[in-house]
Amino acid sequence: MRAVLMAGGSGTRLRPLTCDLPKPMVPILNRPIAEHIVNLLKRHNITEVIATLYYLPDVMRDYFQDGSDFGVKMTYAVEEEQPLGTAGCVKNISELLNETFLVISGDSITDFDLTAAIEFHKAKKSKATLILTRVPNPVEFGVVITDKEMRIRRFLEKPSTSEIFSDTVNTGTYILEPSVLEYLPSNEECDFSKDLFPKLLEKDEPMYGYVAEGYWCDVGHLEAYREAQYDGLMNKVTLDFAYPEQSSGMWVGQNTYIDPTAKIETPVLIGSNCRIGPNAHIEAGTVIGDNVTISAHANLKRPIIWNGALIGEEVNLSACTISRGTRVDRRAQVLEGAVVGSLSKVGEEAQISPTVRVWPNKTIESGATLNINLIWGNTAQRNLFGQRGVQGLANIDITPEFAVKLGAAYGSTLKLGSQVSLSRDQRSICRMVTRSLIGGLMSVGVDVQNLDATAIPVARTVVPTLGVSGGIHVRVHPDRPDHILIEVIDAKGINISKGKEKKIEGAYFKEDLRRVQINDIGNVNYPIQLIDIYGTAFEKHLNVEAIRNSSAKVVIDYAYAVSGAVLPQLLAKFGADAVVLNASLKQTAISTEERESLLNQLGQVVEALKANFGVQVSANGEQLILVDESGISIRG
Repeated sequence: MRAVLMAGGSGTRLRPLTCDLPKPMVPILNRPIAEHIVNLLKRHNITEVIATLYYLPDVMRDYFQDGSDFGVKMTYAVEEEQPLGTAGCVKNISELLNETFLVISGDSITDFDLTAAIEFHKAKKSKATLILTRVPNPVEFGVVITDKEMRIRRFLEKPSTSEIFSDTVNTGTYILEPSVLEYLPSNEECDFSKDLFPKLLEKDEPMYGYVAEGYWCDVGHLEAYREAQYDGLMNKVTLDFAYPEQSSGMWVGQNTYIDPTAKIETPVLIGSNCRIGPNAHIEAGTVIGDNVTISAHANLKRPIIWNGALIGEEVNLSACTISRGTRVDRRAQVLEGAVVGSLSKVGEEAQISPTVRVWPNKTIESGATLNINLIWGNTAQRNLFGQRGVQGLANIDITPEFAVKLGAAYGSTLKLGSQVSLSRDQRSICRMVTRSLIGGLMSVGVDVQNLDATAIPVARTVVPTLGVSGGIHVRVHPDRPDHILIEVIDAKGINISKGKEKKIEGAYFKEDLRRVQINDIGNVNYPIQLIDIYGTAFEKHLNVEAIRNSSAKVVIDYAYAVSGAVLPQLLAKFGADAVVLNASLKQTAISTEERESLLNQLGQVVEALKANFGVQVSANGEQLILVDESGISIRG
């Protein structure tokens, strides 16, 4: 008999474990899921296996090759252009299936008696037999109902609680006659449960359910992945271990050294070529891959550690998963449910919080605390603030969820009922980030004075007049147009001190965030006459009479930003004539080349209008370039 091993799944819910592995090749007790399935098939004298592949097909082909090393004959069918679905991929190889065959999912761990199921299929003269199992909560699975003869009468895919009418579910393992494939279209995506089986019911073809006894686990998410490991160690499922049982409940590979002072509780599995250092503590339920080093005084509480990992001294791993080739340095902690992708590095004394997922090839800096998934970028840093505020890639590092937490962290360092000003540039991305910051501040009982789109010099000047504890300004980074820059200022309008930055970072990384009752949630206010306040302060630094008597004509280039809008109002107040260029607001930052082109345009207009001078204001309003009456730029 031949078996079709459906191994094309990408395992999205298992990521980051499946970022560089197809789901059937994820290891359970140091063997790929697919190898456990092949061993099950072999135990029941099924030695011809056709694997249907789609996602990263070479990984499985390179591992099994022709199958001879595993006691079977392996062939492969690759879905090149698009996935054809569970049934479509089998239909695609129908010419290889000329007798009764078995279909088995490549992402489950089971020890079902396949021989008994095949005998049942033949005795019933069934065209399709579904191997079923009973589960306590069938909501996540396809429910199947049968009559007294075990003939299938009804299906329901992933029912709601109110729709549950049976505890027998579809395990994704089927015994089929070749003739049923005639009901499927060629080269089209189709599914056994949604397309083929309803068609067989409609045609009244003999289709039966065989309720199997034994273990079955759909390794569909990270929690199930860990549970399958623990169940294997506890002998809840019959699996072929990769290593001999050195003592009761302790499986150890070849050439592995365990220091005599190491404390190891069983059951535990330790791979080949491993080194377990002095006074390491390994609790029951731990799975350690091949070529792994566990350094002195490391504390392992049921982690799953893949091949080639390096675990440093005094590291604490708690019910987490450490992928291939990852290095966890001295005194780092990876907590319950966290997953670290392959070839990553966790620095000294860093901490990865519970359930956080780290994608492959990432670095967690020494001392950093990671509370959110690290998917984009390469590094999780221990600091939020750099030399110039908080900055990062727009909508990748600086996201709405990041901004909410940053706002809550800043607000938590202030007294309940404090006020903070919020300002931004004109771009939509900055509006989004600002609104998220407002939500975070309000959640910890801080009131917000929302200045909306305001140049940062205006914000710095206005803040001392508002009676606020400080302010936040959000803008596109002046030197990196794909980055966001968030600056936090104090009550005087000056960037906060390093000490204050550290307090905010402490609240952020330790998640020491104040939670207030509903009546203490902050409010949002919108101050008015900001330009008047700024103008009054600005006027103190000018020789107003000299400007009024000059009858000056000035050309102002806004450069498509909000900052330049201040000058015309100020100049009009002093009797000067202002001509405005490029006043529309752009959502994207202009390039250096565009700015130079606008500067040339400004010079031409100044000369043509016989203006006294021209001025181009930077997007942040903190720098400007003057153009003299002959159109020549004057740079500082």
